[in-house]
Amino acid sequence: MKKKTILVVDDSAVMRQLNSAILEEGGYKVLLAADGNTALEQAREAAVDLVLTDWTMSPMDGCELTRELRRLPDYVDVPVLVLSTTNSDASKGDARKAGASGWLCKPIEPETLLAVVGSLMNPVP
Repeated sequence: MKKKTILVVDDSAVMRQLNSAILEEGGYKVLLAADGNTALEQAREAAVDLVLTDWTMSPMDGCELTRELRRLPDYVDVPVLVLSTTNSDASKGDARKAGASGWLCKPIEPETLLAVVGSLMNPVP
C-alpha cells in the first residue's frame, strides 16, 4: 500500500523537522516547505494527501496558501490543517472561509497530531 503524503509548511526549521519526525513515525511520507510560495510550487508538482501549514508566515501566510490551494482542481478536497501558535477566533474564522479543514494550536502532543491527521485523511462515513 502506498504511503500517504503530507506537505508540512512552516517558516520554523525546528517545527518542520519536529512535525516531519512525528508524521514519518506515524507512517506518512513528508514533503517540507519553509513558506507558502514554496508549498504552492510543491503542491503543483506532486500530489499530496494533506497539507499541514503554519498560519503566520511570509511572504505568503497560511490563509493565502489555503485560498490558493483551493483554486487548484487537485486540491479542492485535500484536507488543509492549520497548526499555529495563533489562537484567535478571527484567525480561525478566516481559515474556515479560506477553506481550511481544521485548526490545532502549538504545542501539540504527537498522538493528537497523528489522530487528527488520520481522521482528516480517513473520515468515517
